[in-house]
Amino acid sequence: MRYMKIKRVIGLAALSIGYPTAEGCQMLRDLVFASSHGTPLLPRNLHRRHFKPLLKRAGLDESLRLYDLRHSCATLLLSEGENPKVVSERLGHASITLTLDTYSHVLPSMQKAASDKLEDLLFRKSGTQ
Repeated sequence: MRYMKIKRVIGLAALSIGYPTAEGCQMLRDLVFASSHGTPLLPRNLHRRHFKPLLKRAGLDESLRLYDLRHSCATLLLSEGENPKVVSERLGHASITLTLDTYSHVLPSMQKAASDKLEDLLFRKSGTQ
């Protein structure tokens, strides 16, 4: 499994990017997620100490990645008919185009559902069937 090295810290104050200072490596105090020492979490430690135990407790395969859960969430929401714009916003995509391009494999079943709804509106409700 590959891990990304995070070289920046995203803080709450206007999402400013903070780096350790020379004076004793003091870090910004507005981190969203921090270690017990107030320093940024290392991805390796987050995965080993928190994510893997959660997967085990949930009875899920430990090879699952956080990204896999994100992708599953988006796929499930879209397949249940959630508005793609809402899914796009939840994922933090800059454009709905990215969401629709990435999750287009979900759309064929949504096309059938849309056709069924239109058929209901045009024929079944009007009693002309």
